[in-house]
Parts: sequence; C-alpha cells; structure tokens
Amino acid sequence: MSTTAITGAQVFDGEKPLGVCTVVIDGGMIAQVGGEVPPGAEVVDGAGATLLPGLIDAHVHTNRRALATALTFGVTTELEMQGSNTSDNRAHISDDDTVADVRSSGFAITPPGGHPDELFPEGFRPGPPPGARGAEPTGPEPLMPFSTTPEEAVAFIPQLIERGSDYIKFMVDDGSIEGHPGLPMLDQATLNAGVAEAKRHGMLTVAHALTVNATRMCVEAGIDGLVHVFMDQPHTDEIIALIKEAGIFVAPCVVLNASMTGITGAELADDPRVASRLDEQWEKTLRSSFNHYPQGSIETVLATVRALNDAGVDLLVGTDVSAPFEFLGGLAPGASVHHELQYLVRAGLTPVQALRAATASTARRFHLSDRGRIAEGMRADLLLVDGDPATDISDTLNTRAVWRRGSRLAA
Repeated sequence: MSTTAITGAQVFDGEKPLGVCTVVIDGGMIAQVGGEVPPGAEVVDGAGATLLPGLIDAHVHTNRRALATALTFGVTTELEMQGSNTSDNRAHISDDDTVADVRSSGFAITPPGGHPDELFPEGFRPGPPPGARGAEPTGPEPLMPFSTTPEEAVAFIPQLIERGSDYIKFMVDDGSIEGHPGLPMLDQATLNAGVAEAKRHGMLTVAHALTVNATRMCVEAGIDGLVHVFMDQPHTDEIIALIKEAGIFVAPCVVLNASMTGITGAELADDPRVASRLDEQWEKTLRSSFNHYPQGSIETVLATVRALNDAGVDLLVGTDVSAPFEFLGGLAPGASVHHELQYLVRAGLTPVQALRAATASTARRFHLSDRGRIAEGMRADLLLVDGDPATDISDTLNTRAVWRRGSRLAA
C-alpha cells in the first residue's frame, strides 16, 4: 500500500477543528498529522474540503450489503445492537475494505416473546432482505438469550462472551411505544443480575429503553449506555440528573423516534446526495416510517436531547437502521447517520458537538481505541467532504472521498 498525503483540507480530528494541515496515510494507518508531504507520496488535493474521521453509527442491525452502502456515506464503523456479526462470525467483514467495519452485541437479553418480536407482521419470517445479491457467509446458529429470571440472565452472559459478543445488550421494553402494551419485559431483578454479571466479566453494557420507567430501571441496574432516548413523556430535571450522575452515555436515535411518530425520511431521500447512493428498496424504506407512536412529539424528543447535552451527558450518533422493509421505515444505512447529525444540531448541539458524537465520543465510550480520531497511529478511516461541516452540518453529505484502513473506496 503506497503512502498517501491529503493536503489543503481543513481537519476535524474527532474532537476539534485543527485548521488546514497535511494528513499522511501509510500502511493503513495515519502516519503524520501536519508537516510536509513525504517524498514519493501520492498527493490528494483537499482544497475546499474538510477531512473527518470515518463516522461511527452506534446503533444498527446490519449485513454485508448494508455495510457496503454505509461505507459510501463515510460510515466506516457500525455498532450492531442485535444480530450475528460477533467476533467469531465477521472475518469476511473485518478484512474487506469495501464495507464498513462492525462490532456486535449478538442477540440481546429479553424475555421470550419480548421486544422486538412485536415489530414483525404476523407470519413474517426473516430472511435475506429484498434485492440482496449473493449469499452471506453463514456461521453457527446465533445464541438467543431469552431470560425471565436472574439466574437465566446470569447464565447467558458467559455464553454470549464465548460466542464473541463485543458488549452486552438488554431489552427493557413493555411494548407501550410500539403499540403492544403488556409485552413480556425484563423485571428489575433480572436486569440487575444480568448487568452485574456482565460487569463482573469486564463487559460494556447497553440497553434498549424507550420510556422513562425503563430508563429508571436501567439507571438502577448500573447500565453503561442507553441506545435510545425515552419518548413517552417530556424530560424532567430529575431524570436528566439521574442519567448524568450515573455517567451513562445516550445514543438518542432521534431518526428512529421521528419514524415512530410517523415522520418519514422522504426529505432526506429527495436530496440528490442521498438518492444517488441508495437502491430502490432502501429508498422506499427511507420514504416510509414505523408510525407505531403517532401521539409522540419529535419536539419533545429534541428538547430531551438538548437537556441531556446541556447537562454534559455523552451523546452518540445512532440510527437503529435495520433491513429494507417499509414497516421498518424512515431509515437507511449510512444516510441516516447524516440525518441524525442534522437532528442533533436542530436539538441545540453545535456542529462540532454533533461531529464529536459520530466520531471520538463513540470510539471512547465503546473502547475503540484505534479509531474515531485523526491522530498519528490511528486507523486511516477517513471521510473527505466538500465544505465545512463544523459550520454547516449538512456538508457531511458532500462526499469527496472515503478511506477504510487507508484503502480509498472506489467512486
């Protein structure tokens, strides 16, 4: 792999803008930030552009096809929150620089019949998404850690770790937001026991929680991160303080909450910078919505996000994008990361804060020490965009070039 020098671009290093400086890629790593172009390096002229760390989506459900689409949008890493891309089953992804890299929880701890069963139409059988080309490599049958007692949850933790889960996820959902009140749900004792056992093994813990009550349960259990923000009621100073004092990070997935209220991604799909990168099935999905909670208010969700940010809670960019089915609509791989960035700015974050939430903050909270920043010795996962997203967040969609481990994605 030859040495590449990106010159003339503004650099956002994952934490802050550095101004114009040269970034040198060598051997799949960032070898130099600043200074002169090394002799013999291939020069990429970044004048008029901004160089960012590759973006990270902190909440997906994915496959190789979706990972390839995400990479075209400059999303170089995705964090799967339910799925099969665990460390024992992703060599075909980790070594392929034409798709985004991935980490995975495996399947989440939930009761039998609990979330997410209610999302799928009666008679629906998951399989290859419409339009999929080529067979996915098959691994062992995934471990389904259905738990109704503390003992069951505790017993599943070492099994999940053995099967390659990178972190442990818990579903805490009574179905009220999805239009299925009374859904089987983890009780406090089972949640507490599972979280404690995961932490005993040194594992990061995350939780799906869409209500204030579920959020309180997660705080009591000692969860490390929430991969949704509650949407059943307005925030209070008390619940914001609980989250802050517990040191919990939050991936609000505003794009998902918008979809739950019936807001589609049609406006995003109309953007030619997006439409050119999505196939027909993903475009149809983006133009649809979940619409399970039409009584919800996106403005209330945005106010909650604003309060969390004002309190100093670590916010991460996540989308909950899954498969190209219209009943899972309003979302599309990669594209929805940029939509979430726009929502975060609408909620009151500065563009720099929003960019941090898609790069360095997520890498730090998920212990991804080799990415999320532009610094010497880091992976050369990079996104070059026209304009200055530290001033205008929508400029993140102006993709000029993407690198994954120093390999430039073909146009």
